[in-house]
Amino acid sequence: MDPAQTADRPRPRPANHVVVLFGATGDLARRKLLPGLFHLAKAGLLPQRYRIVGSAPAAEALSDEQFRAHARQAVAEFGRSRPEGPAWQEFEAALSFGAADPDAPEPLVTAVHEAEQAVGGTARRLFHLAVPPVAFTSVVALLGASGLAQDARVIVEKPFGTDLASARALNEAVHAVFDESRVFRIDHFLGKEAVDNILALRFANGLFEPLWNRDHISHVQIDVPEKIDIQGRAHFFEGTGTFRDMVVTHLFQLLGFVAMEPPVALEAQALRDEQVKVFRSMRPLDPAHVVRGQYTGYRAEPGVAADSDTETFVALRVDIDNWRWAGVPFHLRSGKALAEGRHVVTLGLREPVLRMFPLDAREAADGRANELVIDFADPGSITARFLAKEPGPSMQLAEADMVFGYRSSFTTDNALEAYEHLILQAMLGDQSLFTRSDGIERLWEVSSPLLDAPPPVAPYAPGSWGPEGIASLVAPYRWHLPERRRAEPR
Repeated sequence: MDPAQTADRPRPRPANHVVVLFGATGDLARRKLLPGLFHLAKAGLLPQRYRIVGSAPAAEALSDEQFRAHARQAVAEFGRSRPEGPAWQEFEAALSFGAADPDAPEPLVTAVHEAEQAVGGTARRLFHLAVPPVAFTSVVALLGASGLAQDARVIVEKPFGTDLASARALNEAVHAVFDESRVFRIDHFLGKEAVDNILALRFANGLFEPLWNRDHISHVQIDVPEKIDIQGRAHFFEGTGTFRDMVVTHLFQLLGFVAMEPPVALEAQALRDEQVKVFRSMRPLDPAHVVRGQYTGYRAEPGVAADSDTETFVALRVDIDNWRWAGVPFHLRSGKALAEGRHVVTLGLREPVLRMFPLDAREAADGRANELVIDFADPGSITARFLAKEPGPSMQLAEADMVFGYRSSFTTDNALEAYEHLILQAMLGDQSLFTRSDGIERLWEVSSPLLDAPPPVAPYAPGSWGPEGIASLVAPYRWHLPERRRAEPR
């Protein structure tokens, strides 16, 4: 698509804002938040007038100039746009810093009030809690006690608890200060273009929605393998594991979008109502339908117990008891140190009742010819995989693909990364792509049987696709990944 065709389309622009980044000296702010905010500014998507206040405990306090230098370094290392020219000068001038401890919030309060005076008029406040989970409740309490939370919105990073009891306690602490309408639980998976494209694919096209049910779909896979290992994060990982880190927070959220009923409107309440209905229809997880794995060498990582039972891999079956999906297994997989890093949703279509076409032994055994594959890699793609006749005198079938790719179909230079998209939505007050409190509590509720009685971890080799038991978990189907490589033309 020609950029000129999109240049005149109206762009959403938030009201004037003061954005406060808690954990501004941390890794998330350095890698994602500061570069993302600068890209939004350069794209003209930040408010007309704004200020960004960094915050951290007093022991990590920076001066305004030090924070600006920190931001410049972050953008230079991780940003898509160089920190230079008038755009950077304007952005840099909007940065300031205010330290805050639970018993000493005064520097932050002063910095926020000064930022509001600089913006002028009435500015909205948005707090982004890029802090460890242990600090969530103390930061929220600080915002309430200092008065900064009044009429403000708050972005809360994952994990949203570690089980049902902790999720409820966290929600109670947040709701004591912020009404649910002002809480944005951020999951960067939901900020990817492919999530919105699921809605467009299903509900804007008469071709797909009639097929999106148990009559035509035999199974669904949500597969998010990671090639990296734990990268020295033993302290975090030993207390969390892959199921808590990836499945409850990310993969279940994707499942909600894939499996939801058509919403009455593309707005936050309707979308989240349908997503939560999916979660309420999920059966409690059966540990017998779960494979937990641990890559060889994990226990040798510094900080990992020699007898650790923490899973670095998990694959599981989810069943949804409603009219659309009864009897259709949803298979979810994620793990560290696997063969590839991918983000893929695969919908397997049922075979025709009458098999009039002869298939060779390889095709018949594989059973992967008819699939709809949604790749969440940025910028993403959608592939419809089907069987077609090979050229020649005989009726010989072979796989064929129809592929839509964002990179080849649209100009993506100004596309937003997931965090950028979600921060913009939070400033606009749109909760469509954010997790609701009742939804996250329901997910921990259905997870309780697995958390109470997890199967032992099975070893797997780094660079593999996981433990051997994953094949029987999805039988009679096969994992879409690894993708079968087509044979060379005969």
